[in-house]
Amino acid sequence: MSGLLNTIYAGLLVLLSPVIVWRMVRHGRYRRGLPEKLVGQLPKKQDDRPVVWFHAVSVGEVLQLRNVIEGFRSGTDNRYQILLTTSTDSGYDLAVERYSDCTVSWFPLDFSWAVSRALKRVQPEMVVLAELELWPGFLSACRCLKVKTAVINARMSDHSYRGYGRLQWLIQPLLQHLSVVAVQTDEYAERLIDLGTSPQHTTVTGSIKFDGVATDRFNPATAALRNLFDIRKDDIVLIAGSTQDPEEQMAIDAWEELRSEWPNLRLIIVPRHRERFDSVASLLHSQQVACLRRSEMELHGNKFSRDSVILLDTIGELSACWGLADVAFVGGSFGARQGQNMLEPAAYGAAVLVGPNTANFRDIVKCLVAEKAVIELKTTDQFIIELRRLLRNDTQRNTMGFRASEFVQRQSGAVARTIELLTEVSESDHCVSHPTAA
Repeated sequence: MSGLLNTIYAGLLVLLSPVIVWRMVRHGRYRRGLPEKLVGQLPKKQDDRPVVWFHAVSVGEVLQLRNVIEGFRSGTDNRYQILLTTSTDSGYDLAVERYSDCTVSWFPLDFSWAVSRALKRVQPEMVVLAELELWPGFLSACRCLKVKTAVINARMSDHSYRGYGRLQWLIQPLLQHLSVVAVQTDEYAERLIDLGTSPQHTTVTGSIKFDGVATDRFNPATAALRNLFDIRKDDIVLIAGSTQDPEEQMAIDAWEELRSEWPNLRLIIVPRHRERFDSVASLLHSQQVACLRRSEMELHGNKFSRDSVILLDTIGELSACWGLADVAFVGGSFGARQGQNMLEPAAYGAAVLVGPNTANFRDIVKCLVAEKAVIELKTTDQFIIELRRLLRNDTQRNTMGFRASEFVQRQSGAVARTIELLTEVSESDHCVSHPTAA
């Protein structure tokens, strides 16, 4: 199987190489961590303690794993070294910043030589994958070395279910090897069991996204941004976060039209990807809209026009920034990304709006709709209509936010259930084969 996978991956790399090279040159992506990604040159064990390897794809998963890793360490009396890997530049930078007490590295590409060498160097007792990172080469190597594997906060969208179903012959033996499958919902559990996970090892824990989500609008990080952005008591703050094209333009158009009636309406835009920071700034300048970039604000202090649109062009601050929002549009929902996480603005009590494409968060949106705590938009033109209605009706806006915050707080507990499962498996009898590290 490894030979077949290597051939497929090599073919895909050749096919995608023009795009990869262009992004490397244009945006500086994919340049870092090449030894780790291509040949598995991950850090070796640092002491005699066994290693537990956590993997978080990007920023969202890095943030979500914080409470899980801390709880696992506490529950096992710090008996394990923790390796945290990620796959993106932004995820890696945030992991280095937030996990100074862990070893941080890059996840290897799914070539047999890369995953084999990585596992030989790390020698993990257990690998914990966040959400659903089911790389067949990596899982196959873990199975051969008898390394325990766990998937936490797992979900299985309609699209993924259909795709994995076509490859069931390949992944079913790997799914059967998973020691822990901690799933967000009953529906996802049924789908994963149908694809091959063991019913005895598949547990519905709920989503860890609900745990540890901030609800205090006056927490230190949010308070610092409030002061930096000069957000005043009578301001109404609209945040368009995790946006993609054309969502920034939608927010700018609405803000420009409504600020004549609500001059205290402030707009903060947070693009989903760092490589779009400059293009969004250029978009604002091309429309003669004053743009203040967060990365430059220390140079200005509070000496800037309050008519400026604030562009949050830093990584890892969106979570705190949502605490400023009276109205929050969660992006990625008017395009192919199928939505981004709306729990953070909901937990803060913002009135949340999303576009029509939210398949990645279908169950959460369904619950928020049932609670009358979110507005689903069908078109970009509908955005300004709903925003104007919320601005005119403070009671409705505040009631929406209260319902959203109450709903999020009622769902907590998944982290504790997940930690319990991981601790139980890590402490169980095991026989792990660790070849000499290369």
